[in-house]
Amino acid sequence: MVTARFLHTADWQLGRPFASVGDESKRHRLQQERLRVIERIGKIAKESAVDFILVAGDLFDSPHVTKATVSAACGAIGEINIPVIIIPGNHDHGGPGSIWQQDFFLREQQQLAPNLRIILNPEPVVLEKAVIFPAPLLRRHETTNPVSWIRESLLTRSFPPDLPRIVLAHGTIQGFSAENDDEQSGPSVANWIDLTSLPLDEMDYLALGDWHGTKQVGAKAWYSGTPEMDRFPKGDGNDPGNLLKVAISRGQSPQVEKIPVSGFIWKEFTFHFSEDSSLDRFAEQIDAFIGSSSNTQLLKLRLQGALGIAASARLEQILESWESRLVRLKLDFQVTIAPTQEEITHLTCNPSDPLISTVASQLVIRAEGNSDEAAIARIALRELHAALLDT
Repeated sequence: MVTARFLHTADWQLGRPFASVGDESKRHRLQQERLRVIERIGKIAKESAVDFILVAGDLFDSPHVTKATVSAACGAIGEINIPVIIIPGNHDHGGPGSIWQQDFFLREQQQLAPNLRIILNPEPVVLEKAVIFPAPLLRRHETTNPVSWIRESLLTRSFPPDLPRIVLAHGTIQGFSAENDDEQSGPSVANWIDLTSLPLDEMDYLALGDWHGTKQVGAKAWYSGTPEMDRFPKGDGNDPGNLLKVAISRGQSPQVEKIPVSGFIWKEFTFHFSEDSSLDRFAEQIDAFIGSSSNTQLLKLRLQGALGIAASARLEQILESWESRLVRLKLDFQVTIAPTQEEITHLTCNPSDPLISTVASQLVIRAEGNSDEAAIARIALRELHAALLDT
């Protein structure tokens, strides 16, 4: 019995711009890590003695990545020394003008990555240890079922009976999509893979791409997810940053092992301030949550509640430090300034400067409520409080 051992991966999206990261040097680090993950994949391939690597679409982030990205990708793939078989996805589709047909890519592939095989036609590929049934996307948004041809191919062609059969496809099944997480069904969905159209009994493994989290979606069907995390998690079921090591034989259940490979970690943290003293608890918890590896983490931070003037100023300093340390701090800030009674007294009962007391008293009145005017008044109170501390 022939057993095929391979790595299933997808959605490398090399050349992704990461425009939401403001610091140019940090954007560059994220882009470079997407290339370094290829080295980690190659190391796992060597240690696991796999026969080949399948990339289920979106090797590149777009059809127009830089030549430097193309060269770096081909160089890294060429170092792997086993076949790397890919299909185009929606980001790097294989239609007219695609990157796969450009002279520069073809030259770099030939010179740097002769082990890289791009499949642009929906027709079976017979390897030494498996038969691949590819479903390359030739347009960014394909309205027809990209795997519909497979059933007829099995009826009209013969294949080695002892070789396992693998579907390699990129797109959404019902309820899963990288671009739209809402449940959808029907052929109107772009790049919709209709699993019911497949002769599943005749297939041994479905290697899928597009969904960026690792997920099993059938007895033989898996999304590998992106090997390098590229967004904040969407729900508890989302599990990006892995690749899959697979072993299959004809007519047997696939053996699948998830292997984490991501260099950067994208996290979420929520905290509610109930009183000024809770700021110390927040500082302790965020320190423990991030740990010592802040330079490899991106954090989506939701802050709620209310703090006094001095406490809110200290919070700003804490956030300023974390924004500098982390690769990215995405802040959902819903903390209001609620001056303590001591701070109100200090501002409104200032015998040395009755003008400040009068202004502060008016601001305290205007700061009540949730209007834009109230928010501005609370900020003005904080600035006035800071000015008094400096005098």
